[in-house]
Amino acid sequence: MRPVIVTNPPRADVGQVTRLAEYGVATVHEALGRTGLLGPHLRPIQDGARIGGTAVTALCWPGDNLMIHAAVEQCQEGDVLVVTTTSPSQDGLFGELFATALRHRGVRGLVTTTGVRDVAELRELGFPVWSAAVSAQGTVKATAGAVNVPVVVGGQTVHPGDAILADDDGVLRVRRQDVEEGLTASQARLEKEAAARAAFAGGQLGLDRYGLRETLDALGVRYLTAEEYEKEQG
Repeated sequence: MRPVIVTNPPRADVGQVTRLAEYGVATVHEALGRTGLLGPHLRPIQDGARIGGTAVTALCWPGDNLMIHAAVEQCQEGDVLVVTTTSPSQDGLFGELFATALRHRGVRGLVTTTGVRDVAELRELGFPVWSAAVSAQGTVKATAGAVNVPVVVGGQTVHPGDAILADDDGVLRVRRQDVEEGLTASQARLEKEAAARAAFAGGQLGLDRYGLRETLDALGVRYLTAEEYEKEQG
């Protein structure tokens, strides 16, 4: 890893990202072909938060939060800080003091593959966090890493300036160049889901609406009465 701090990378339009976040992670994920999800291991420390912002990335060494301090300076209004480490670490790299500094800069939240601490204080501040762990384990500030370089989270590459969406369903990366497509596709999916919701409320079954009876038949699934099933079981 090359120790480096990249300044002012190109960012997705924060207004468009804000609008995209309103659709929710699950809807945008489906609308864009089920891509970009950063994995089920990143969970919110609070309920009901929904954010969208542009990624500032920090690549740290395990148990070392030096590069988070460096990343704070690179953050601006509408960003989301994304932190990961060169090898797995669940130490508490982030807490209330970092959140206080980031709120001052207009940062919308944190996504980290590490642990966080000061959870009660973070909730009280209303600073949204998605993390892989909660841990009181402290850290050092001793090893150079990188800021605003591509990082891999949950098998997905996050580039600085990409859109990061997060809510109760998880965290999603939308490539900077795909945000506008995401808006169009998510609106279309929302309308499709509204039509399905109305149909289900009226009693239609998913088996019929989605043509799944034919799928079951093609897969060899048979309908048997309870008596027929017991007879076949011997």
